[in-house]
Amino acid sequence: MTSIKKSQVCNLPSGTKLIGKWHKRPYKIVKELGNGATGSVYLAESPLGLVAVKIGLNSMAITSEVNVLKHFSKVQGQILGPSLIDVDDWVTNEGTFPFYAMEYLKGQSLFSFINGKGSEWIGILMVQLLGDLDRLHQAGWVFGDLKPDNLIVVGHPTRIRWLDVGGTTLLGRSIKEYTEFFDRGYWGLGTRKAEPSYDLFSVAMIMINICYPNRFEKNQEGIKQLKERIQRKPVLRQYEVVLMNALQGKYGNAQLMKKDVISCISKSKHSIVDSHKKQPTKNNEKQKPVKVRKEKSKGIIETFLFGSFLLLAYILYLFGQTM
Repeated sequence: MTSIKKSQVCNLPSGTKLIGKWHKRPYKIVKELGNGATGSVYLAESPLGLVAVKIGLNSMAITSEVNVLKHFSKVQGQILGPSLIDVDDWVTNEGTFPFYAMEYLKGQSLFSFINGKGSEWIGILMVQLLGDLDRLHQAGWVFGDLKPDNLIVVGHPTRIRWLDVGGTTLLGRSIKEYTEFFDRGYWGLGTRKAEPSYDLFSVAMIMINICYPNRFEKNQEGIKQLKERIQRKPVLRQYEVVLMNALQGKYGNAQLMKKDVISCISKSKHSIVDSHKKQPTKNNEKQKPVKVRKEKSKGIIETFLFGSFLLLAYILYLFGQTM
């Protein structure tokens, strides 16, 4: 048996080896991926390749998360959380620690992806996230601790996925795990009751956090402060109505918010085309022949229309994938 203290479960060094008590599968810790109230998640080597292993101190909390992942695996044709691989106990001289192994999702953080690809992806990824949340809510759960740290952008086609379901709570109960910036209770804008509107508030705060990566402290103005922050950023202003509705709990389900986000994306693309149609000719520019100017203008408009069509088609594709 390995000698390890409970406090060390949240800080296992690279190379630590553990073997499941019941299934005898070996795991070798590579590095820590993250930690929370219910335990720590590590990248580990296993006979099946690289996996993510979550080790906890509370067997009830780990059992709850395992049940959520098992439920996700029964949703045919949909990928909600990571795939569950193994559930076992790790016996040490200091006690027995429950753990489970799950699919290791390799990709980019939400922030790094948006920084590399551009802010136009914010809406597209939120459409995907809202589709997944709608299925989660229909299954009787609320994500709870929804934040960028618990999200990752993977693969081709590009897809946003969940990393940690530690805060997932049954509808109607009290949220069991949350992070203040994304918690409506912290902002004085609602209770911590597990209901769809709780997660939708967090989605709005994730969008705000993308534009304010260092976050900001609350003052005593509540919704007025958040509205002022939204209006400072052009990227957020295009979603202002949606964000304000979500922050004030006006959406009864994720599908309604998803529909409005798609509408905002569509309007944004139309406005780009319109702005190019209305661009005036500068006085100091040499006038070109009318025929040439018309052909160039036509080409610009066609290019933007074609680009808008492709993006809209991709959004509709993603919409179909998340239905």
